[in-house]
Amino acid sequence: MAHLQYTAPDGQTARFVIHRRLSTIGSSGDATLRLEGPEVGESHATLSHEPGRYLIESAGRKTPVYVNGKKQRSAVLAHGDLIAIGGHELSFSTLDESESPSPSSDETPPLPLAAMRRLHDFSRMLHAPGDLDDLLNALVDQIVELTRARKGFIVLARDAGQYEVVTARNLQRESVDGSADLLSDDIIRAVIESRKAQIISDALNDERFSHSTTVINLQLSSVMCVPLLVRGELLGLIYVGNDSIKDLFTEDQLQTLEVFASQAALFLKTAQVLNELRFESTDLAERLERVKFGSIIGSCPQMIEVYKRVEKVASADITVLITGETGTGKELIAHEIHNRSPRAKGPFITVNCGAIPENLIESELFGHVKGAFTGAVANQLGKFEAADGGTIFLDEIGELPLALQVKLLRVLQEKQIQRVGESKTKPVDIRVVAATNRDLEAEVKEGSFREDLYFRLNVIGIELPPLRERGEDVLLIARYLIKRFGEEYGKNFDPATCLDPSAVQGMLRFAWPGNIRQLENHIKKALVLAEGPQLTADDLELDLPEGATSPEAILPLTEARDRWQRNYINKVLTHNGGNRTKTARDLGVDPRTIFRHLEREKAEAED
Repeated sequence: MAHLQYTAPDGQTARFVIHRRLSTIGSSGDATLRLEGPEVGESHATLSHEPGRYLIESAGRKTPVYVNGKKQRSAVLAHGDLIAIGGHELSFSTLDESESPSPSSDETPPLPLAAMRRLHDFSRMLHAPGDLDDLLNALVDQIVELTRARKGFIVLARDAGQYEVVTARNLQRESVDGSADLLSDDIIRAVIESRKAQIISDALNDERFSHSTTVINLQLSSVMCVPLLVRGELLGLIYVGNDSIKDLFTEDQLQTLEVFASQAALFLKTAQVLNELRFESTDLAERLERVKFGSIIGSCPQMIEVYKRVEKVASADITVLITGETGTGKELIAHEIHNRSPRAKGPFITVNCGAIPENLIESELFGHVKGAFTGAVANQLGKFEAADGGTIFLDEIGELPLALQVKLLRVLQEKQIQRVGESKTKPVDIRVVAATNRDLEAEVKEGSFREDLYFRLNVIGIELPPLRERGEDVLLIARYLIKRFGEEYGKNFDPATCLDPSAVQGMLRFAWPGNIRQLENHIKKALVLAEGPQLTADDLELDLPEGATSPEAILPLTEARDRWQRNYINKVLTHNGGNRTKTARDLGVDPRTIFRHLEREKAEAED
């Protein structure tokens, strides 16, 4: 059997037999293989075992693992490899001492031909579309037939140590009723607790289960039970039994069943992940609907207050001034005011006051008659007249020249317009919603904006918060935009998983000076250029503002706890002027703990 050979603290050669799917190596008392020494991390490395493959992985950058003299993040081990961990040297072997390597023999005996064919058939079924229950039934049917068991079950582990029978079949390829009453709770519990495959050749006379009421009541003879494990996670188990024949199952059959269990466990884990993703996608869609206000997305407290204000002012036919930075969605708010007002069936006309040349603004707003000025070859309808019966949205109202501000004020007061080149006026029925990214109060004081016009426009004010102050709204909006533009660009990103951790952290820390408009541009570019299944901070080109830190990677809990503890000890040492004894007393630890800490810090600094 595969094992690691090393020198124990007493100087004797010790052997660690690898019988678990996942073993932990470290100085912690909970480690499967405990190694002592200041250079050994509490959780230093993991050793995972799959059929025909042993993989050793370092737990992090500060817990290095060397294989045959080379530093490795992870490595597949071969017979004779030398592993160095924190000053300990371990030799990996796939053979017992009594065995000798033979070029013609593999580590695991070959599966019987019938088992290989059934495994091949099952693997082909996994790749074909089909119902999960049907696939599990087919798996158990093949196992029952292969092992000559009378019944076979797939049991899935649930919370709080509970389990559920999801598939129960007999030798006639039929479903079995009352399946939960046909299994031994004690045998299942033994496999779940040990996480080891087991053969019970004569359950009634087995000392481990001699007092088991379920074994006695069911008159069990032969039972074989194999856990379903994926990277150390117990999903459930496969259970086959025969209540009339003793010593039915062999070690070869157990190994065959373990191979089937490995395939089934991977398939079940994939199915679980897919179900979780579908649930997350559905949940995200429902959340988006819940946090949408018309075409606006957001659920932060500031936006909730904006929604309430819009609801209140929409029905009142008064002028509204929307303020906020560029790209915060002022036009969307204006649309919502219009759509929720009694004027919703009327026109909604948008005018960007900063985009029209000064000599054409009056004509653009109020219209002109033929011959009013050079180039006026025909009568033209102005935006105010076009908005009659509806709403006119004056964007960037702060850009309006002073001369036009006087005329706009008159229109707001008298509800009448006068075309350029025409002496008579014409009444209009409109509602004015204006917006600006400028501080109009400051401009009034400076004399660049008329005070009377400001008060006429700002009957009701609505201020939109910048994106950087809206918390996780940026993630909601980003996922919505990724889904929307992904479909447009032919990129199939799942909104629930489209952002990797670096993108999430980067988006939350980025200043977004251009707000939602800038976010939209970043996402469009990333969708076109990104190559992976998720968008990263690099794909989104998130250059953090000066003084901000880079997105922090998510660390294993042990490493994060160790890092915090080291930082805290250093902080207390600094506070105490480097006095080790006082630091130990303040922290309530043995002084040797502080000495070991300082030695470790010194060693890492030298390294």
